[in-house]
Amino acid sequence: METLLLSFGAIFLAEMGDKTQLVALAFATRFRPGVVLAGVAAATLVVHLLSVAIGEVLGVTLPRVWVAVLAGVAFIAFGLWTLRGDTLEGENPGQRRARFGPFLTVAVAFFLAELGDKTMLATVTLAGQLRDAVPVWLGSTVGMVAADGIAVVAGVVAGRRIPEKAVKLVAAGLFIVSGLWLLLGAALNQQ
Repeated sequence: METLLLSFGAIFLAEMGDKTQLVALAFATRFRPGVVLAGVAAATLVVHLLSVAIGEVLGVTLPRVWVAVLAGVAFIAFGLWTLRGDTLEGENPGQRRARFGPFLTVAVAFFLAELGDKTMLATVTLAGQLRDAVPVWLGSTVGMVAADGIAVVAGVVAGRRIPEKAVKLVAAGLFIVSGLWLLLGAALNQQ
């Protein structure tokens, strides 16, 4: 249960202000909220299953101290990445014509946007560190859908904005502190 909650919290924070959250918000301005959330959930289940598989392989092949060091550095990088922020480049995905229906349009766009994204990499890191695949997969998926649910609600509620800067600062701070904590733990375990 602890792994599930940790994965939920880490991915929920990582998704705040992320480009895929902006994608969900954009789609929510065009399609029904339930369809957007279903598309996001389907894409997230697949991407995070792949992420957990990669993380499990890395967790088994690398010594535990190196996994902790890599996780610490990765979490600090995620914090800095969160501070930098993400933006959508080019065309607004919520404004494109849906050729394959709303569900498939959202699912495919979200899947492609998530590949190589910080939340995917955070899930790989968690899986390698915690070595408990199913709770990491489920926790990270639910955390992602919950964070994107906020974006969907924001997209539906016209004229309101989530205080993006405050969310980014809190999320970034938590990632950096977590990364420093992992590095400290790794250093103390080497002595």
